[in-house]
Amino acid sequence: MKKQTLSQKINIIRASVMGANDGIVSVAGIVIGVAGAAESSFAIFISGIAGMLAGTVSMAMGEYVSVNTEKDSQRRAVMTQKKNLRNNYNQEYTFVKNKYMNSGIKEELANRATNEMMTSNPLVTTVRERFGFNVNDFTSPYAAAIASMLSFPTGSVLPLAAILLSPANMRIIYTFIAVLIALAITGYVAALIGNANKIKAMIRNVISGIFTMVVLYVIGNIVHML
Repeated sequence: MKKQTLSQKINIIRASVMGANDGIVSVAGIVIGVAGAAESSFAIFISGIAGMLAGTVSMAMGEYVSVNTEKDSQRRAVMTQKKNLRNNYNQEYTFVKNKYMNSGIKEELANRATNEMMTSNPLVTTVRERFGFNVNDFTSPYAAAIASMLSFPTGSVLPLAAILLSPANMRIIYTFIAVLIALAITGYVAALIGNANKIKAMIRNVISGIFTMVVLYVIGNIVHML
């Protein structure tokens, strides 16, 4: 079995974190919205389970299609570069050299680096410099789909359990708090993976969760009053 690269592992972790995050937000919005319209725990449970199952399938298929589309584009880029290297090797060599020089490397050093790179693996070099990805870092659409398929219901369990296990008069508040804590965690992890600002990611995630739950709870209450 071929060992996964760091980039491939990170992409699978990303799919897992995003799946869990979507599971938390989606099912929290559904159960809180239903709780605003009905007091029946059974109705809340059924709606939550239905949202979990639908979201699991949707996330898995969406991840599979998305990664496959990206992979197809990368394959076309690789095929293009194979053809270019056969027909216009000198042009590709010059492109790489000029790119190194434009980044501030002196011509002599740029020429030496280009010669070494192009001698070692011209396809990897030109694909990386022209398209910005490594030909050995294709992410498996099956792995990404499975990661999402497992993480979405895992994230969904939290809001579903919180609203069903809390006292009837406190279940909205307890679910709200539990979801915000979970979203802060997934926002932090997502920022950690993407090397982004962790505080901003957490705040953005929490605000989106608040907005989703408030809107659907209000809609549920409106439906209940009709």
